[in-house]
Amino acid sequence: MEPKFKKLDSSLQVPNVQELAKEKSTTIPPRYQRPNEDHLVSSLTENQIPVIDMQKLMEKYSMDAELQKLHTARKEWGFFQLINHGVSFPKVEKMKLEIQEFFSLPIEEKKKFSQESGDIEGYGRAFVVSEEQKLDWADLFFAITLPIHCRKPHLISKLPTKFRDAIDEYAAELKNRAMKILDIMAKALQMKTEEMNMVFEEGMKAMRMNYYSPCPQSELVTGLNPHSDAVGLTILLQVSEIEGLQIKKDGAWIPVVPLPNAFVINIGDILEIVTNRIYRSIEHRATVNSKKERLSIATFFHPNIDSDLGPEPSLMTLQQNLKGSALLII
Repeated sequence: MEPKFKKLDSSLQVPNVQELAKEKSTTIPPRYQRPNEDHLVSSLTENQIPVIDMQKLMEKYSMDAELQKLHTARKEWGFFQLINHGVSFPKVEKMKLEIQEFFSLPIEEKKKFSQESGDIEGYGRAFVVSEEQKLDWADLFFAITLPIHCRKPHLISKLPTKFRDAIDEYAAELKNRAMKILDIMAKALQMKTEEMNMVFEEGMKAMRMNYYSPCPQSELVTGLNPHSDAVGLTILLQVSEIEGLQIKKDGAWIPVVPLPNAFVINIGDILEIVTNRIYRSIEHRATVNSKKERLSIATFFHPNIDSDLGPEPSLMTLQQNLKGSALLII
């Protein structure tokens, strides 16, 4: 039986931003300009997303305190940076190197992996649905990574061997780490870990590899439009460690300062539903640097396609010990 490949949406083809940036023009094409964008950014140095130490979550003497810190981070921020995460350092560095080499290829080579009509997977741009739509100042390569039978035959399998191997190794490492994080979240919520596993263990995993070219008028453009993630969990690797990710909290945009060898992890819309809104999916965006390119890799963890999505029954009481706001499903 031939495998059926799911198309995740579609996107119109538009000019490549990397090629536009090479022209070094001082005039930004009108479709990329967003002069009315909200530029209110918090200047408070203490306004930083929490940092969670995975090693402390695994050690008996520090587990409880770090678990409470994680629980608070999820409720109040929806984002945190994870250090001492346990993902193989050589495999992370290999993935960083290969994605940089991919985006350094000549445009003719990258176009061999262009998005096909009616599909978002491949090299190009995401969610461009009209000729009048404002565009993000970014290029991307997007692909389903797991389960392997869901991969498109013209994408990952056709990549250079080193790049394909890096994706395989990195995807496997992150799947294991994500499931461990979800298990720990279940513990913080007093859920059974089997309940969380049932929703996410066999779900689809996908990667969005982003290249944000420098822009001389960076205040006029947006790297990635404000949004929340329509997934369960997102793990972001900030490849070049250039500041650009911002999250919205209390009406202001807060820059996320990259930490060396750390992941940025955020709750998606699906996990907000599953946790009955105890944990929140937060709006975020990407800005652009005026002089340096910025690269990142977002790995998305989707629920099992057969899951009945809704708040876990154990989290549906109005009088919650965890003091989360309840989402009533009628």
